[in-house]
Amino acid sequence: MHVRRSAEEIAANRQRYEEHQKKGLEFAPKTLPSPSPLPAPAIESTAIIHRETIPGGWYWSTLLKRGEALRIDQQDGASTVALVAWNATDISERLNLVDTVKVQWTTALGKGRVIFSDMGRVMFSMIEDSSGAHDCLMGGSTAASNAAKYPGVKTRNTRDNFVLVAGKLGLDRRDIPAVLNLFAPVRIDDAGGFHWQGQRSNSGDYAEMRAEMDMFVGLSTCPHPLDPNPVYAPAPITVSRFRAAAPGKDDLARTATAEAVRGFENNAMMQP
Repeated sequence: MHVRRSAEEIAANRQRYEEHQKKGLEFAPKTLPSPSPLPAPAIESTAIIHRETIPGGWYWSTLLKRGEALRIDQQDGASTVALVAWNATDISERLNLVDTVKVQWTTALGKGRVIFSDMGRVMFSMIEDSSGAHDCLMGGSTAASNAAKYPGVKTRNTRDNFVLVAGKLGLDRRDIPAVLNLFAPVRIDDAGGFHWQGQRSNSGDYAEMRAEMDMFVGLSTCPHPLDPNPVYAPAPITVSRFRAAAPGKDDLARTATAEAVRGFENNAMMQP
């Protein structure tokens, strides 16, 4: 159905666009900090809501409330962790890595960056990150990719893990968004090829992601498709759900870029 807009609506939309464009051109993006230090500091015991170890190759899901955070910790060795998320109050809104990359002008995610939904809102703020080696382009493993990589070995894969996560939420495989691979040191060369840079991984790396809306979050701990280890031996990870400190007015994730500022404005307009 074609919606006809009045001249006044068109003019107002145009003015809003020009105002956003002007703000973006005048905004000086903040320099992001160095990776968070290792080892990871302890989380206050009174802030911890839940802590769990996820076996290598397995999956886990949780309802994460706005203002809570997840710490994903590689205490037992380097292990890629794939992540997906849906808005808990409207599951048609979900993680969108294309917009996350496009509006922040970078594929390099780390402390101070945000993760967008497909409705232009901020789902996560990355409040700590010792790695800086995350992949938002390649996607996760599948039954076919594992069969080619580990012939004759029975394995679990990221895609099927997230099919199970989605099913528990009453969703179908078509509802699964593109996955964010944490702790996956993938870089692109000048010819557009993807390469694994294992020297950028630390076995004790961790990341903390603060929820900016109520979400259903799914994690999978299967090896990344480019992981060069010929043996299927994913390490377990530790996940801590905790109450994050309230962000201040100068919170890095909320102020680093004009695009992040606009994303949080969108959040504010749609929050009760």
